[in-house]
Amino acid sequence: MTQTTKRGLIAPHGGTLVNQVADESRAAALTKEAATLPKINLTPKQSCDLEMIAIGAFSPLTGFTNEADFKSCCTDMKLASGDIWPIPILLAVNEAPSGSRVALYAPNGTLQAVMTVEETFKHDKALEIPNVFRTEDKAHPGVAQVQAEGDTCLAGPIEAVVQCVDPDGPEAFLDHRLTPAQTRDAFAAKGWKTVSAFQTRNPIHRAHEYLCKCAQEITDGLLIHPLVGETKEGDIPADTRMRCYQILIDNYFVPDRTMLTVMPAAMRYAGPREAVLHALIRKNYGVTHFIVGRDHAGVGDYYGTYDAQNIFDELDQGNLAITPLKFEHAAWSHKAQGMVSGKTFPKIQGDQVFLSGTKVREMLNNGERPPAEFTRPEVADELIKWAKA
Repeated sequence: MTQTTKRGLIAPHGGTLVNQVADESRAAALTKEAATLPKINLTPKQSCDLEMIAIGAFSPLTGFTNEADFKSCCTDMKLASGDIWPIPILLAVNEAPSGSRVALYAPNGTLQAVMTVEETFKHDKALEIPNVFRTEDKAHPGVAQVQAEGDTCLAGPIEAVVQCVDPDGPEAFLDHRLTPAQTRDAFAAKGWKTVSAFQTRNPIHRAHEYLCKCAQEITDGLLIHPLVGETKEGDIPADTRMRCYQILIDNYFVPDRTMLTVMPAAMRYAGPREAVLHALIRKNYGVTHFIVGRDHAGVGDYYGTYDAQNIFDELDQGNLAITPLKFEHAAWSHKAQGMVSGKTFPKIQGDQVFLSGTKVREMLNNGERPPAEFTRPEVADELIKWAKA
């Protein structure tokens, strides 16, 4: 049964929405203290993780994962408390600093937080990698990322000096950068008690649009929640994607039933386990239904087409609380004259519009719009501008 708060919204994971962002006076004191502390320069992934902890998106975490939680996450997809948690959130460094307090700096040199180091432990990559990624192939971007990390992990609560470390950067999107507390306030103001969320790191094409609108039919509202943290080389830049999302909402969605905000998380490309993490994050944002499509958070051919959906059947549904919406691959059918899936329309040779990513990029680079059955023309035009820039 879904747990709710007094306002009728779904309860955050673990029961309490974390807020580790210091107020103005505390931030000033932390900044002064930081000048006297050992300094740790965060990687882009660690900086994203820190922001997600600070704003409560990673509730119930108040800091980086300790050893007991690390081992439990890897082997059982749970924190030591018993709450579902599929991927450890680690601060791995090359060398443990002296002292129990450290200053954490973002990649751009901004003081991001001060951390109380409660525990130091060995980064057991041999435990983490095969469990989290289901592969040890160094060509997997998530595996390669973990392999490159330090061998010592620091655990303990953080206090963030700033919420967003690069407010002037192209991927800050301050007008769309809402915390879980803020999205919850927005849902309550709109009277939404059930909310579906769509996770994406790509522009939304017609099949994605179809999934979103199916979800809108059964919930009060839709949150389009693109990931704008660290992604892999070759992904379309976040600022281009954001323009595409807004164009789509303005032309093809009901604005009063649709919200667009960003999630400042880093991609791990961990397939099934990352799908669970993405669901728990959306639960913290106040979402009740989470769209899980084909090969969610996957890369290459490391995961089965629907592994990211099937993993939800293995979980404690009472603790999970959020409802996964499992969709099959959808495409435009010439005969049906609309979007269909394997559940809704028979497969007919040559009937459906399928385009590979390579073919789409080739068309965009040539200034050609992909077929309207694949992507909306307004979105295609925006992508052509990016491809030819």
